[in-house]
Amino acid sequence: MHTIIRGGRLLDIERHSAEPADILIEDDTVHSVGPPGMAAPASAALRDATGRLLMSGLVNSHTHGHNNLAKSFGDRWNLELLLNAAPWITGNRTLEDKYLSTLIGAVEMVRKGCTAAYDLNFEFPVPTTDGLEAIGRAYADVGMRAVVAPMMADRTFYQAIPGLLDALPDALRRNAEAVAVEPFATSLAAWEGALRSWPFSRDRVRLALAPTIPHHCSEAFLRAANEAAAEHGAGFHTHLGESKVQAHAGMRLYGMTQTAYLDRLGVLGPGFTAAHAVWLDRDDMQRIGDAGGAVAHNPGSNARLGSGLAAARALLDAGVRVGIGTDACTCSDNLNMFEAMRVASMVSRVQELDPERWLSTDEILTLATKGSASVLGFGDEIGAIEPGRKADIVFLELGQINYVPLNDPVNQVVHGEDGTGVESVMIGGRMVLEGRRMVTVDEAKLARDAEAAAERLAAANAGARATAERLEGPVRSFALALAREDYHIERHARCTH
Repeated sequence: MHTIIRGGRLLDIERHSAEPADILIEDDTVHSVGPPGMAAPASAALRDATGRLLMSGLVNSHTHGHNNLAKSFGDRWNLELLLNAAPWITGNRTLEDKYLSTLIGAVEMVRKGCTAAYDLNFEFPVPTTDGLEAIGRAYADVGMRAVVAPMMADRTFYQAIPGLLDALPDALRRNAEAVAVEPFATSLAAWEGALRSWPFSRDRVRLALAPTIPHHCSEAFLRAANEAAAEHGAGFHTHLGESKVQAHAGMRLYGMTQTAYLDRLGVLGPGFTAAHAVWLDRDDMQRIGDAGGAVAHNPGSNARLGSGLAAARALLDAGVRVGIGTDACTCSDNLNMFEAMRVASMVSRVQELDPERWLSTDEILTLATKGSASVLGFGDEIGAIEPGRKADIVFLELGQINYVPLNDPVNQVVHGEDGTGVESVMIGGRMVLEGRRMVTVDEAKLARDAEAAAERLAAANAGARATAERLEGPVRSFALALAREDYHIERHARCTH
């Protein structure tokens, strides 16, 4: 099966150009790229890309599919207030809710030029085979690639932060203590059961592990999860140094940074990904880089939650593999990788006086494609339109105002595109979005189902919401007091915090 794409202009990230080119696809893979009119088998299906800028699909290195039914809950929430609200914003989910929530996010990502994602999904109190398969099925039904990593912990948010439970009034402490998670062996057994029966092609949808935050997990859990990931060749993805409260918690619990602690446990390695990495010092970064690990950089979420600004340039200097992510709809409000790239660019500029240290647009676009592909473990399979890579291609409409006039296509994609220019999306040689219409999903039905689910869940979680709102004041006060304590991190030539 061959497809020949003719008439388009191929984005060249390194040269900041977009010259006319034809692309020959064999089955799901790019066979060759050549000049207009290049030879193709007589039986090849023709796809006219006249007036289109062709770029590799963006890759989201960190998101949370379970949060899409809770889109934009909360305004002035920092990370700790978001975690406090988690029992009600994601509670009482049915199997169909888990599928539906993931489906919403997958459709949004495809519509905004994203063809693959690392999804840290959550089921309470423990991941299930049926639940993980429902999540995987949502991505498979849309036609998107994904790494599904169930978040796991054997400590609750309230137990994980030293002193938090003791700081709560007695009645509220009882509410917090009533929240419980399963022993880690139960979670790992459920994950391994899902792995054995996984029904999806692993070049499209695969499983990884996500011990959610280091101090939410016992040492025994982290060691066991690391061993399980190594045994099965799966990724290990955790939230690391996301907030100043987490940084302080690590020092109080371990007498060292969380990164140093994970290094001592042997967790850092080529399959390791740290999401956020805001509160890391130079030694932390070097440890991850030396181990071959990666960071999922989520600048929009970090700003939305007031967590701080991750030092992407310093991470790259330390040899860390970096990808770009959106995080969740509850802490960045959308899953728009174009916006994530633009914010990543702006963030790098307010951290460095020397423009030569800013992330360039070609660097950022590479991080959001090849960089994120590496984070997902797809390596050389996706992330570029080159022979031998999968045919994951985004068709941008050059007549759209973002490209009028077309001066520098790389700068315009990173700084000017907002998703409105996405006309069609191909994943593995198959059109998933065509002429701005989703081919694989009935979006009208999706909207009806989502509204009905949101209404039902609001009623089902009303009690949990009331409890979380009572806890919000004491949690805010405790987190603020801890965050106001000094915590010095030296990231590069100067200290940015």
